[in-house]
Amino acid sequence: MLHADMVTYFNGKFVDDADATVNVRSRALNYGLGCFGGIRGYLADDGHQVNVFRLDQHVRRLELSARILYLKLPGSHADVCEIITETIRRNEVHFDVYARPLLISNSEKLAPVLREEDSCFIVYTMPLKRYIDKDMIDVAVSSWRRVRDNAIPARTKPTGVYLNSALARREAFDNGFDEAIFLTEDGKVSEGSAEHIFIARRGVLYSPPSTEDNLDGITRRSIITMATEDLGYKFVERSIGRSELYVADEMFLCGTGAQITPVRSVDRRVLGGGQIGPMTQALKTHFDNVVHGRVAHRTEWLTPIWR
Repeated sequence: MLHADMVTYFNGKFVDDADATVNVRSRALNYGLGCFGGIRGYLADDGHQVNVFRLDQHVRRLELSARILYLKLPGSHADVCEIITETIRRNEVHFDVYARPLLISNSEKLAPVLREEDSCFIVYTMPLKRYIDKDMIDVAVSSWRRVRDNAIPARTKPTGVYLNSALARREAFDNGFDEAIFLTEDGKVSEGSAEHIFIARRGVLYSPPSTEDNLDGITRRSIITMATEDLGYKFVERSIGRSELYVADEMFLCGTGAQITPVRSVDRRVLGGGQIGPMTQALKTHFDNVVHGRVAHRTEWLTPIWR
């Protein structure tokens, strides 16, 4: 539930959330010109401290997105990190939180043109426990294909490309599923509507590379590191075919919102007896320990909010 007195960073100022608005003529609203990030902070076991997960990497990806899209962030890497953490502090956050930095083209001119001088940077926060409110989900391969990188680059996390995601999710919901799985135009597995994909077969983890028209996922990269270095699992990054999902021993989706979400079935093919698999469960438990600051050698991934 959102607080009535929430504070948002909007174009150089901290303002009441209700005052953080754009004009109906804004190019961001009319054409979807912009990019964003999704960042989580987790309440520590002391009930007070909040640790932001991989803040440095999220801001770095936002910087690269801005470069691709001819947009400009309001300052250095350190400046942007500070804006995000200060927004969280100003909202008196002592709970699991989601922060969204949003970089948009806020010109009110008519034509859809990207220009650095039209950039507007926004950060807002909200409480967030679970993005997907189920222990396991049923997914379907969508009839919609993931937009090619050479059309709209998914690696920039662009606002406009989420129409693609919204259509796929709606199709999945209408057909009784919890989430959609995108294929590329070449028929290879890309990602979920807003999550990356891992499968396990014969004790090996697999995930398609970010060159399959999907986001360069920070949670995905973190899970690969935890799986290989902390848990000793073998991991292979390669293309995955649609039917390979049907014969996986385990499958899960991951992302800032989804964290690690186990998949029960794909196109009504039940995986692994319909139970959370051992590799998935081990990764879920370890991930939870890492983000809550219980794993000493991974605390470098955490940025404490309260000094």
